[in-house]
Amino acid sequence: MVGRGLSPNLEQATQLLYELCKVNKIRKALRVMDLMVSAGTTPDSSTFTFLVNQLCKRGNVGYAMQLVDKMDELGCAPTTATYNSLVRGLCIHGNLQQSLQLLDRLMQRGLTPNVFTYSFLLEAAYKERGVDEAAKLLEEIVVKGGKPNLVSYNVLLTGLCKEGRFEDAFRLFRELPGKGFRPNVVSYNIMLRSLCYDGRWAESEELLSEMGSRGCSPSIITFNILIGSLAAHGRTGQALEPNAASYNPIIARFCRERNLAAAERCLEMMAQKSCPFNEGTYNAVAALCGEGMQDCPMHDFYRTVISVLCKKGSTLAAFQLLEAMTAKSGFTPDSYTISSLIRGLCLEGMLDEALQIFEVMEENGSRPDIDNYNALILGMCKAQRTDLAVDVFAMMIHKGYPPNETSYIIFVEGLAHEDQPELAAAVLGELHSREAVSRTTAERISMQYDLDLLLD
Repeated sequence: MVGRGLSPNLEQATQLLYELCKVNKIRKALRVMDLMVSAGTTPDSSTFTFLVNQLCKRGNVGYAMQLVDKMDELGCAPTTATYNSLVRGLCIHGNLQQSLQLLDRLMQRGLTPNVFTYSFLLEAAYKERGVDEAAKLLEEIVVKGGKPNLVSYNVLLTGLCKEGRFEDAFRLFRELPGKGFRPNVVSYNIMLRSLCYDGRWAESEELLSEMGSRGCSPSIITFNILIGSLAAHGRTGQALEPNAASYNPIIARFCRERNLAAAERCLEMMAQKSCPFNEGTYNAVAALCGEGMQDCPMHDFYRTVISVLCKKGSTLAAFQLLEAMTAKSGFTPDSYTISSLIRGLCLEGMLDEALQIFEVMEENGSRPDIDNYNALILGMCKAQRTDLAVDVFAMMIHKGYPPNETSYIIFVEGLAHEDQPELAAAVLGELHSREAVSRTTAERISMQYDLDLLLD
């Protein structure tokens, strides 16, 4: 194309360049760039930076630096990201001094070093010369007008802890607020790792508690540190027995971030591991009510959480959560929520308590609906108490709720589960003849439970 005097399309040529790098054909990618330039089509800064990064990753830092010089010649100004690629490449290959010269060059051009620039330099300084030299470098950066961030100090904390200088690390950790930085979860994890692997459990617990009180939620890495160190010190039992205190900060964080699906998974994990909920668990979820989060998605979240708890045999916890939500925000359970609670009580064998829900609803001026009755009938049948299910049928009809097809299906399947196939078949046949159950449904139940059913 170029040989025929045609200029390559910038977008297509750039895409080709990227694709060649992806398949590790960097030389051909550079050839494409040269052809673009010779044809008068200059790649933009991000494309040059991409190539510089690819060259540095492959150890061709010298050629990458030549490419940056070429950018200047073509009037395409390098960015901080461009220099970061060079700094990282030089640091990886042990050329710290040259990296520092690049930092000066970057700042002289009026560019601002960012979190990556400082991290690359400080980590390299620590590895090559020790943490004290890294600290001196940080001071020099500040004197030259650089503005280090929390990540820079986290690098120093890591270095001090790795050198066994925990007291110095702790002193720096406590000085962070005075320097204008609030320790984050990474800062705490660095300190916790050092404490835990030294077996300083009391101090670890204090620091973990401090995290919660200062609104810094532990991460998965935090708990991996705790579990790993407990196991390493022969305290495997303690490491493998998570309690509510382990989960609550994570649930609270997910709730604050409105990541309701993740919060729901945590609650389900607690139920699966027979990990009892405590006041902190309820508060983590119920706090959303206090924030006025009463829109439809939040309502669905509460319904789902209560349903999960009931299905996992934690109905008491579901009631406690419901009570907390109701007290804090006036949250009103709907039919689905009531049915979940009824099924949960029946699942745990508390049939009388399930019946009492209907009494409480009526006392409070709330009428149960057909879905609530069906939930109770299903619970009775699963508990192999079809005799009580018949009583509920009668009560339901007496109160003006005619059974629907679901009601009849539950009852027939309950009879079949109680090894009463003849009675189940007779009832099913009668229901079909009265058109209370469709032919398709009757045939499905008959096949599923191997009933001797004759339909007209």
